Amino acid sequence: MDVMPLLLLVAGSAAVAAAGRRFPVPVPLLLVAAGLAVSYVPKVPDYTLDPHIVLPLLLPPLLYTAATDSSYLDLRAQMRPVALLSVGYVLFATFAVGWAAYLIVPGLPLTAALVLGAVVAPPDAVAATAVARRVGLPSRITTILQGESLVNDATAITAYKVALAAAVGEGATWAGGIGEFLIAAVGGVGVGLVLMAPLHWLRTHVREALLQNTLSLLIPFVAYSVAEQVHASGVLAVVVVALYLGHRAWEVDFATRLQEEAVWKMVAFVLESAVFALIGLQLPVVLRGLGAYEGIDAAWYAILLFVVVVVTRFLWVYPATFLPRVLSARIRAREENPTWKTPFVIGWAGMRGVVSLAIAFSIPLTVHGGDPFPERNLILFLTFTTVIGTLVVQGVTLPPLIRLLKFAGRDPQAETLAEANAQAQASRAAERRLDDLLADDRNALPGPLAERLRTVLERRRNAVWERLGQVNPVTGETVDDTYRRLSREMISAEREVFVKLRDGRYIDDEMLRVLLRRLDLEEAAAYREAA
Repeated sequence: MDVMPLLLLVAGSAAVAAAGRRFPVPVPLLLVAAGLAVSYVPKVPDYTLDPHIVLPLLLPPLLYTAATDSSYLDLRAQMRPVALLSVGYVLFATFAVGWAAYLIVPGLPLTAALVLGAVVAPPDAVAATAVARRVGLPSRITTILQGESLVNDATAITAYKVALAAAVGEGATWAGGIGEFLIAAVGGVGVGLVLMAPLHWLRTHVREALLQNTLSLLIPFVAYSVAEQVHASGVLAVVVVALYLGHRAWEVDFATRLQEEAVWKMVAFVLESAVFALIGLQLPVVLRGLGAYEGIDAAWYAILLFVVVVVTRFLWVYPATFLPRVLSARIRAREENPTWKTPFVIGWAGMRGVVSLAIAFSIPLTVHGGDPFPERNLILFLTFTTVIGTLVVQGVTLPPLIRLLKFAGRDPQAETLAEANAQAQASRAAERRLDDLLADDRNALPGPLAERLRTVLERRRNAVWERLGQVNPVTGETVDDTYRRLSREMISAEREVFVKLRDGRYIDDEMLRVLLRRLDLEEAAAYREAA
């Protein structure tokens, strides 16, 4: 097996992603553009998306890291709009886009058109999360988009299976399709509920941080594969497990959390970079074999389908936003009255991604009886152009659109005040606990050491309040910036002394690693207190 193409993909996409952070253009778009450009370079191998690799190997970790970073409480508070988008919209888009494709493309059977509709129906978890982080959407909109993208893949994959069964001649019925959807959904949630407690128990009872992180890397694959083995939704199983573990991550020891955060940041960075680059690299594959639909006809079909996909989302989002308020007095009393801006941004943020392409590539070459699957290459092409179109058009215009609509973003002052109040309450509880402990003779400490505990606690409490102060009139730095810089300078001076002592053979490398690790933790603590 030649691993060089894989290494080049990972290294190249990571390099583009790292360089792209210096430019105002969203990194996902730069990766897609780089993939498109490289696909025309001579002797570049075909990077065909294999659904047997993408869905079980790339989708679980991407879903897992997105779900653990999400808030279970926020998602629960936004359950109605998330469900309307992740289930209702995907089914609506499957039928609406499928019917439109059937009318637009001459000779495209309705069953094959519905397969196309299911393929392009779900906005992508990676794209939604990347854009939401980039543009700084209000927290409620971000929660809705993240929640939708976590669940909608399960709906789309099930709808695809039902439409595909009808297209290949397996005699699928509406009742059978609804039953399959319910089994997949209930089964996926059930598998997640069964697995989440034992997995959390393992996480809290395995004390070695390296073993903990190994377990963490295996969890999404275990949840996905177990659910798929019982013909349930692996996507929902991963999301349920990840939300539970993320909600109770505080029960895991600090060393595991520090390592786990770094490990998953690296995994997410590599996978997201490679995924967007892979989208661009698919161009030669999808253009191959278009046959009768090459040229201007295929371009027109692609443009019309892109417009249908965008319009269809608005046709669902606006009624789903305002109609429940009209029908329910409880919703009107419980929720703020939304303006037209919120559904407009949610409607415009429906970027498609690699999941749609992976599902499209899983379409079989033939139907029952051995005949070719009707217009399979055209479906691949239209899926590719829809993904690229939404990433480019909507991804580029979403940040200026949000600025134009003048959304009220997060209030740093209010958030810092809330953080300071929370820290003050926690510090008072810690002081009471310390007084109780020191009153016991078994916990007796010399005065300086006891005072050091109180000093550390006071510094942690005051650090947040100090961030509410003004900037330094000389340097223009905030208080936390100055604190962080001075802490780093002090730690850097200590680190240089330790290295000189090692070089002079006063200490060995093992002791140097211990001392540097201690400084690293102190520097991380200083950075967190300031940032």
